[in-house]
Amino acid sequence: MSRLLAACAGFLVGVLLMDLMFDVQALGGPTTLPEPALASIAAYYARVTSGAWPLGAGVGLVMAVAVGGALIQLLRDRESRGRHALSLALVAVPVSLAFVRVFPNAVRLGMNRDPAPVRADLAHAILRDHLLCLALVAGFLAMQLRGRRQ
Repeated sequence: MSRLLAACAGFLVGVLLMDLMFDVQALGGPTTLPEPALASIAAYYARVTSGAWPLGAGVGLVMAVAVGGALIQLLRDRESRGRHALSLALVAVPVSLAFVRVFPNAVRLGMNRDPAPVRADLAHAILRDHLLCLALVAGFLAMQLRGRRQ
């Protein structure tokens, strides 16, 4: 199970790194970003949220497998409950955040209908959330790799 979950985590880290290649344009700037940066980020999110079927569904499926697998680990291995509970939290929090906040913000940004300050706020929020998700998923990956060695 750890091997499958490590593969899921590695895939999710890769997806996050792809997103962050565009998100970094929102780093450290003023509240309002330059229009070329906003247009670039918005075009990317328009493609990956609406125009990337079935890949987007595949990402959701990998997220579901990761959370479900972590839950199965927790329920099956009574001796390592604490470690598996932490592992589950490390994947469930970013997956929940993705569904509740990141994806809706990315869809909205990709529509490119809001005024520039609103789009800049969305871009900054997505960047912050993706950085948090990257840290948590990397922790989940480390725990799965550690589990393989034990």
